[in-house]
Amino acid sequence: MVTIREVAKESGFSSTTVSIVLNNAPLSRYIPETTKKKIERAAKKLGYRPNLFARTLRNQRTHTVGVMVFDMTDPYCTPILRGIENTLYQASFLPILTDVHNERSRFERYLEMLLDRKVEALIIVANWLFVDIDVLGDLEKNNVPTAMIGREPHTRSIGSVMVDNEQGTQMAIQHLFALGHRQIAFLRGPKHITDTAPRWKGVQDFAKKNGLEIDRKLVLDLPESRDPLSPFDAGYKLTMELLETKRPFSALMAFDDMTAFGAIRALTRAGIKVPEQCSVVGFDDIAHSRYLTPGLTTVRQPMPEMGAMAVSLVSEGISAVQEKRKITLNHRKLSPELIVRESTAAVV
Repeated sequence: MVTIREVAKESGFSSTTVSIVLNNAPLSRYIPETTKKKIERAAKKLGYRPNLFARTLRNQRTHTVGVMVFDMTDPYCTPILRGIENTLYQASFLPILTDVHNERSRFERYLEMLLDRKVEALIIVANWLFVDIDVLGDLEKNNVPTAMIGREPHTRSIGSVMVDNEQGTQMAIQHLFALGHRQIAFLRGPKHITDTAPRWKGVQDFAKKNGLEIDRKLVLDLPESRDPLSPFDAGYKLTMELLETKRPFSALMAFDDMTAFGAIRALTRAGIKVPEQCSVVGFDDIAHSRYLTPGLTTVRQPMPEMGAMAVSLVSEGISAVQEKRKITLNHRKLSPELIVRESTAAVV
């Protein structure tokens, strides 16, 4: 590694002057531009790179942000992570990514390790497991700006970014209603997942306002599972159960896209054409939705934007820490978008 002393020797200036210029210290404004350019040329010629670790020790900054994901294999996480990474890169922050494998002990251990490494902020891509983990006290005590994606904590010191779930399901059922569907089956999310209640509320509110009768025997709940890919199997199994009841339905609303994929598989194997005989709607708009045959009509969560918004929230918190102000982060709710593809059609 090239040192300040070597750059000083190459440029002909003292180590102190070289250090001031290369570190852009306040005194550098008093150094002539010709001197700065000579030092910079010498540094470039020798391939000098600043010692960021030493700089961190001096200014107590690490320029790192901890990013905690509960399961990297969940297709929901990928576009969110891209939004986080891209925004942190633009802000010159380094993400430290951890995958906790849906394990409480791993979550707590990774959190401890991130705090030990003095991350300047924390972003948590939350899921159902977070319900059982109370880390708010530790985070507030350590004065670490934190934002959660997918869950809203009941505190002003921790920010959150969520999609408007009620609005999303209202868009979906309004789409089916406009196509003439009145006999609609529903595969709801597991009861313990935060998104399940507001999504179902959106359905109920629309039904009440528009005189749509919901057949309770066409409403089934997904089982609890730690596997992010399990909704596919559950969607398949529950749809087969619906078909076995012999109760007619011309459309099916799934809790998420993976559940919808499973439902379409079951319908196809039963000889029911999608969308000619049954329309199907999902939620999330994960990458595979557009490649499915037929392409899945779904409610798009603005996942990259959610990641970017979380970075924006913690950036405000980092500024508050630097300026010795109280950390107060906001709760943001983003609007979803209905993406109409080939899995829905008008009632014949």
